[in-house]
Amino acid sequence: MGWLDRVGDQAEALRQGRALVESSRSAEACVAFDHVLNSTTDPYARADALVQRLSAVLNLGRTAEYTSAVEQAFDAVRDVTEPYLHGHLHALAALAAHDQGALDRCVSHLVQGARALGAVDEPDRDTAWGWHDLAMAYSYLSFHGYALGAIERARTLGLAAGIPEETFAAPGIRLRNAVALDHHGDSDGCLRVLRDIGADLERFVGSGTAGRLRPSSRAAYGYALVRRAALGAPVEPPPRSELDPAWLLANGGDSARTRDMRQLGEACLAIAAGRSAQALSRLDTINVSAETLGSAEHARLCSLAHARAGDHAAAHRADRYAFRLATRRNDRLRDVYVDGIAARIEHEEMRRAAARYEGEALTDPLTGLPNRRRLERYVAGMVGRGERAVIGVCDLDGFKAVNTAHGHHSGDLVLQRVAGVINRVMRRGDFVARYGGDEFVVVLPGAGMAEAGEVGRRIRTAIRAEDWESLVPGTPVGVSVGFAEVQTVGVGTRDPFSAAFELADREMLTAKAEARAAAY
Repeated sequence: MGWLDRVGDQAEALRQGRALVESSRSAEACVAFDHVLNSTTDPYARADALVQRLSAVLNLGRTAEYTSAVEQAFDAVRDVTEPYLHGHLHALAALAAHDQGALDRCVSHLVQGARALGAVDEPDRDTAWGWHDLAMAYSYLSFHGYALGAIERARTLGLAAGIPEETFAAPGIRLRNAVALDHHGDSDGCLRVLRDIGADLERFVGSGTAGRLRPSSRAAYGYALVRRAALGAPVEPPPRSELDPAWLLANGGDSARTRDMRQLGEACLAIAAGRSAQALSRLDTINVSAETLGSAEHARLCSLAHARAGDHAAAHRADRYAFRLATRRNDRLRDVYVDGIAARIEHEEMRRAAARYEGEALTDPLTGLPNRRRLERYVAGMVGRGERAVIGVCDLDGFKAVNTAHGHHSGDLVLQRVAGVINRVMRRGDFVARYGGDEFVVVLPGAGMAEAGEVGRRIRTAIRAEDWESLVPGTPVGVSVGFAEVQTVGVGTRDPFSAAFELADREMLTAKAEARAAAY
């Protein structure tokens, strides 16, 4: 078999493996990915196969394999530069950490996954799946607002890539939101969400597109229907099998979470039918993961069964226990965020960058970025090697008002956040420094003015999109950017950096004046 044949064979095996995962046939998918891993020496194919195989292992609930599968995938992904693979892997690693009870590690992966996926220049089908898995991780961790935002992004990208709406219906996200409301005492809110989920299913069935639903989505739709019945909603004979909760649960694929919903769903059906003793007996014998629908779901169903049997004292005790489990989880999540996971990641990245220049005063202590001295050395080195570059001067708009209205401590917080935002949107290999005050300088090696213009647009858009209102209320923050090429000849006796900086600074002032004029 020739080299091109082998490459084509690997690509086909990867495609088939992905299709099997998407259709909840994860055991078969593992075989396809193992075929690629046993036959490829291509770093990208190997990394892709290990990431996709991790997804299949998670679906199957093979907890004993989680740690090694995550480590192998990260080892392989380090050798490739594709942001999608890094983002998707962090999303999957968050799911694994969540199942293992490591909430701080889970949140770290969520933050890094969102960053990597947000940095993809040309989002495609794979990126859409990365956002889908990130949404699932958010949902299992009870970050329902983040989950809904991420799945909407997945849908938008998916539709652009030709993925049908039904593929990313993701009823499980809203289902977990609904049961969480019930666990905290808002049964009416739970019923409203469950009704909306059922209406979506009816819409897909009515349009004849329900056949395109993923098996895991069928299981979630089925559980939403039986959970609503357990809360006392009227049960009517389904007109079609696609609306029959028993059929939906039975045809939900081979994932561990589908098996959990199938077992809990049987208890829900018994509660709805008034067979409380059968429901309690079933709940006594099943073994489901607390991560599927929250640690409180089992206790809450016991409460509903006791209430249906008329044992209100037992129902009350079970309800109190369910509420304690739900609030205990929220307390743990709050502690994780109080620890400042996202801030710790930012600090660690800046610390690593600063460590490269240890022993020299080349780092700005406030932002962790290289300072003016390091910037000048960096550009001098590029000029000495005859390398082409563009520099950009970034000056904040509205920063004086921040210090006046909120004080210098708040101003420092703004500068730290701006440093992180600019770093996040730069291209791989670009250089960012704090020049002084509220002025930052970026260096774009090998770039021309057209590429610089696009980088400037990304910087302005990212700064404008930040939630400044929550940090410094009433004082919006913007940025003006000017660019100039670093000339190695024709600058007289002046050094190339000073000449380029002066020109870029003038361009920045022109942009600032134009923005001010447009505002009036």
